[in-house]
Parts: sequence; structure tokens; C-alpha cells
Amino acid sequence: MTKLVFISSGYDMSPLAPAIIAAAPELEVHAFGTQEANDAQVAVCWKPPAGALRSLPNLRLVHGVAAGVDNILCDPHFPAVPLCRVVDPDQARAMSEYVMWGVLHFHRRFDQVLVNQRHASWTLPEQTRASDCTVGVMGLGEIGSRVALDLLRAGFSVTGWSRSPKDLPGVATFNGREALPAFLERIDTLVCLLPLTSETRGLLNADLFRQLRPGTKLIHVGRGEHLDAEALLSALDSGQVGGALVDVFPNEPLPSDDPLWQHPKVIVTPHMAAISTLDTIGSQIAQNVRRRVRGEPLLNQVDIARH
Repeated sequence: MTKLVFISSGYDMSPLAPAIIAAAPELEVHAFGTQEANDAQVAVCWKPPAGALRSLPNLRLVHGVAAGVDNILCDPHFPAVPLCRVVDPDQARAMSEYVMWGVLHFHRRFDQVLVNQRHASWTLPEQTRASDCTVGVMGLGEIGSRVALDLLRAGFSVTGWSRSPKDLPGVATFNGREALPAFLERIDTLVCLLPLTSETRGLLNADLFRQLRPGTKLIHVGRGEHLDAEALLSALDSGQVGGALVDVFPNEPLPSDDPLWQHPKVIVTPHMAAISTLDTIGSQIAQNVRRRVRGEPLLNQVDIARH
């Protein structure tokens, strides 16, 4: 019988066990650190402690529970085994809904309305056409492209930036580090949907914020490690950034004393922009475990060399 172990820092993965077993009743699921887990052939992970995977001598497969796997590959001792991720066909739709809400929140001045409400101020905010608002999407993969095109269909002017060239009908695209200033200087709302790499880590920093037009809004749904939070708070205080919607953080849950919670221009959400159901995650993990046992090609295997 194939044994599977959950490995995570600060995230209770036990609710996922029934979904995996329902999809593959022959699997045994164990918690990391138990005697049974030491013999596991499969590790299901979210932010595993460094060295934890290397401690499993029989490991044959590592599986993430989300589309992003940088939280796993950051382990300098990642073993020489296949790594798979979860690809949810509904994730792009969910992310697009979240970003659309954020863009509309700032474009329709709901941030100002909420401030006015606290002061019982009946003040009509200025209204502008969607076409007069330029939204810049950083990251034009499958999800970023869906977000950009949905915003375009909603009437917004949309530009995009990516590491390599992309072609999206109706979207002005930029690529490469040298094109980043030209991309940043023309937008009203910046949406970060980048993957986490050595090149994008810390990219949302003071230097980038200085290149924005004063008052530009930020919607951050990429990876927590993209953002220099101190630089964002400084840019918000100076007015260089006019408001921020932040869904991802280096340390989750976000500590209760983090200043982002209390800043009047920040909306904090608990990594909720696009969440796969337990059944979706469990069935994909179970399917790949069976494929690994049978020696068949894996689904959604990660090209580790590119990370």
C-alpha cells in the first residue's frame, strides 16, 4: 500500500485527507513526524520545513496543493524526485473575479466612499469611464491573460508586462526588464500576477513604486515574496501609491501586529483570491499517485530546471 505524508509549516492539511482517500481508497495518509510517515513514498506539501523532504528515504513523488510550487522549491535540499502542482480549471475565473472586484473598488472610488461613511459625509466621488482607466497586469501566463482579457471586455484600457513576449488582442504588451519603466509610467492600477523567481523576488519595491504615476493603485495577488511591505507603506504614506489590495504575504497567516492590517489605504484578504476545492485537489493528487505507481506520465509536472 502506498503511503502519503502531509508536510507543512503553519497550515493544517488534515481536511484534505478524506478527499484523497475518497479518490484513492488504497492510499494511507499520515502526518509528518510519525513512524508510519517515515516510510512514505509521496509527500503532499505546502511550505515544508527545509530538509523535511530529504528525510524520507522512500520518497518517489512530491505534490503541491496549489498552482504555485515556489513554497516547496525554496527548500535547498529538495530531493531528485518529480514535483507536481494542482491545476484548477476554475482558478483563472476565480482570480479574474477577485481582480475585477479590486479594480472596480478603486475605479468607482469605493475606497473614498467607505472613508466618507465613517464620517457620515454625503459626498459624491468623481466618476470616470472605464476606458479612461489603464490597468497594468504583470504576469501574462494562463491566469494573467484571462484577467487582462476580462478587464478589456469590461471596457478598461489594459496593458501587460511579462518576462517573455506575449501577444494578446487589444492589450498593449511589454516584455523584459528594460521595458518595465515604459509599462509602469502609463497605468492607473497595477495588478501583480507574476510567478516567483530569482528575478521577480522583491520586485514590488521602492524603486518600482517611484516609477508609477502618483496615486496608482496596487492589487497584489502574485506571491508574498514579491512585495517589500515597508516600501509599500512608505509609498502609501507619501501618496505615491493611492491604495492597495493585498492577498498574499511572505508569512501566512499575516501576524496580528503587522502594520498592513491597520493602514487606512490597505485592504488585507486571507489568500483567498482563487481557492481550489478539497475535492479538486484531492482527486488530482490521487490520480498522480496512481500514475506514479504504474509508471505512467504525470499530470502537471513542474519543470524544476526553470525555477
